Amino acid sequence: MINEVRDTVHDFLEKNNRGWLKPERFNNYAYLAQLEIFESYFYDYARWLTMQTNRQGGSMYANIPRLLREKLDRFHKDGTMTYSTDRFTIPADTYRIMDLYYGGDFIDEVNQRRLMLLNKSNHTAPSTDYPVFVREEDDYVIYPSTIVASVTCSYIRTPEPPKWTYNVISGNPVFNISAGDYQDFEIHPSDEARLIVKILGYAGVSIREADVVQYAEAQEAQKKQNESRV
Repeated sequence: MINEVRDTVHDFLEKNNRGWLKPERFNNYAYLAQLEIFESYFYDYARWLTMQTNRQGGSMYANIPRLLREKLDRFHKDGTMTYSTDRFTIPADTYRIMDLYYGGDFIDEVNQRRLMLLNKSNHTAPSTDYPVFVREEDDYVIYPSTIVASVTCSYIRTPEPPKWTYNVISGNPVFNISAGDYQDFEIHPSDEARLIVKILGYAGVSIREADVVQYAEAQEAQKKQNESRV
């Protein structure tokens, strides 16, 4: 997908007499665009869940929360938490933590006030059978403090930074999909038009998503016309 996105971006830039983007700059814009769209999945999912609860959503193919969940599910991972001193740290590629587990059992999250109330009685104090955790920025303090291993997590990983790789031929960069550091976009292909719009926005070109779709359809029609002449 990344090569198609770059070609379309450059077509629009040339159409608006904006020149072209160097590969390094395109990759920077591509990274920002992908991350922005990826973050929007979470907000859109929460918004559509609320609408669905209020009976404003659809079902089957119109079930937007399910479609958004499918977009996020490809980034879901299970990993092991690392213990250091008195706390656990998340895997390096974590974007958002979903749940924590100890010995396969769910660990409840509490705040400091709730933890203080739990510790007031031996009957409610955290135990290895019913552990809890307190989130402290990117670290997780788990109670009881005797738990120092076997903590796992369910999380959403960070998308890999996209990278359009190339070889220089006759002074021009030519796409090279075989490069060892090549990385395509990881977000859903249905967001290709959004990617193009956002990358163009970073490049200083204002355009609507509908214009991108219309342009792509025109390009496809022209391609079919050319093929019919052969």
